[in-house]
Amino acid sequence: MTRRLAIDIWSDVMCPWCIVGYKQLEQALASLDGEIAAEIRWRPFELNPDMPPEGEDSAEHVQRKYGRTPEQAAAGRAQMAQIAERAGYSFAWTGEGDPPPPRMRYSFLAHKLLAHTLRAHGAEAQTRLKLALFDAHFQQRRDVSDRVVLGAIYAEAGLPRHEAEIAFDDPVLADLVRGEEAQAWEMNISGVPAMVVEGKYLISGAQEPARYAAALRRIAERSAVEAGG
Repeated sequence: MTRRLAIDIWSDVMCPWCIVGYKQLEQALASLDGEIAAEIRWRPFELNPDMPPEGEDSAEHVQRKYGRTPEQAAAGRAQMAQIAERAGYSFAWTGEGDPPPPRMRYSFLAHKLLAHTLRAHGAEAQTRLKLALFDAHFQQRRDVSDRVVLGAIYAEAGLPRHEAEIAFDDPVLADLVRGEEAQAWEMNISGVPAMVVEGKYLISGAQEPARYAAALRRIAERSAVEAGG
């Protein structure tokens, strides 16, 4: 019998390890096909809530925030790219011509749009949008803090574009996002990705697929015992 697990992933579109972790989780779930299935829901976590509208050069941001030299930052990016490739994701530029420098962006509007999508269209549509946002940010170097850009990505993900403008200005969604961010801190989540399975089992950071698979199997077994079946 296939056991179903709910997985809430706190993450930020700005976080490269979040897409890497998701792709590793995807591989783990594929290896558990027929044994464990998951409903994945994305929750908000802003790595840089004070990011200015113009954003910041990604390399300069890493050097400033984490105190790394340019050489250390470049080595970190190269290592992350290798892990991402093994997980099935590429950070390579997919646009035409020379790529613009990658920039960190303000992500609150993206989180509002994701929260709206989950509420209005369900978990699968939300994941489709989340992956489109990752691609837009990392591969296409689009400004995912911009309302027009976000509206276009929303439509490209097969969702009604007019909803995006409504979501951006919805104060209820703003409160929802802030509440879920506060919830992360209450659960001692201080970095992302952070995956909470069945509302209580925390898996922190991007993990190799085998580690995810083993953790999910343990949680499924424990949940079955607690449920008495």
